[in-house]
Amino acid sequence: MTTDANGVDATVGPHEDEPHDTGINNRLNWLRAAVLGANDGIVSTAGLVVGVAGATSDRTAIMVAGVAGLAAGALSMAAGEYVSVSTQRDSEHALLEKERRELVEEPEEELAELAGIYVAKGLSEELALQVATELTEHDALRAHAESELGIDPDDLTNPWHAAWASMLSFTVGALLPLLTIVLFASGYRVPVTVLAVVVALGITGWASARFGYGPTRRAVYRNVGGGLFAMAVTYAIGAALGTQIG
Repeated sequence: MTTDANGVDATVGPHEDEPHDTGINNRLNWLRAAVLGANDGIVSTAGLVVGVAGATSDRTAIMVAGVAGLAAGALSMAAGEYVSVSTQRDSEHALLEKERRELVEEPEEELAELAGIYVAKGLSEELALQVATELTEHDALRAHAESELGIDPDDLTNPWHAAWASMLSFTVGALLPLLTIVLFASGYRVPVTVLAVVVALGITGWASARFGYGPTRRAVYRNVGGGLFAMAVTYAIGAALGTQIG
């Protein structure tokens, strides 16, 4: 083993044990879609079935409403994610095409622009120009896309990943309140469903905060509070309508 003056193994880089995959953007994209999909599935379906349970104790009516809400919500989430991410991907392609054209038509101006970015980050003008020149010679489009646009040409967002992740996670999230409200006896349906939803929303709130590097406690409280409010409102509406109809 070769060591440096401080006794550190010089054969191993300081970040050699860290992953450097180029697909991190796509993975974060579908993870975000999955967490948000699960959260929406839990809240929307819980609100729906609890509202119906407030109006009637008919197990079949509750189940039909829950299954319909699950299917509609899952398809809606998938379509929404696909359209949204497709729009983002189209924008990325358009920006990359514009950058390619500028590199061909205005190579000197683009080189100066890239060097200026590095100067703004703290490099001297001479070093910034050297870095910009070497990176441009190696892969001009990547160098300019990453520095100017914040886009990795090899890791563009994938609308299908987001759509499938969102649809499947919505379905999984929606199954929790649907199964608890249907499987338990009439007197236990709503309390058990509320308890299960609180736990599930706590988990999704914590996960969303972890993925976004935000404070987890605040995210959990916000998530659980929103879910409880939604269920309380829909239950009250269901109970009021059920009484009037009955």
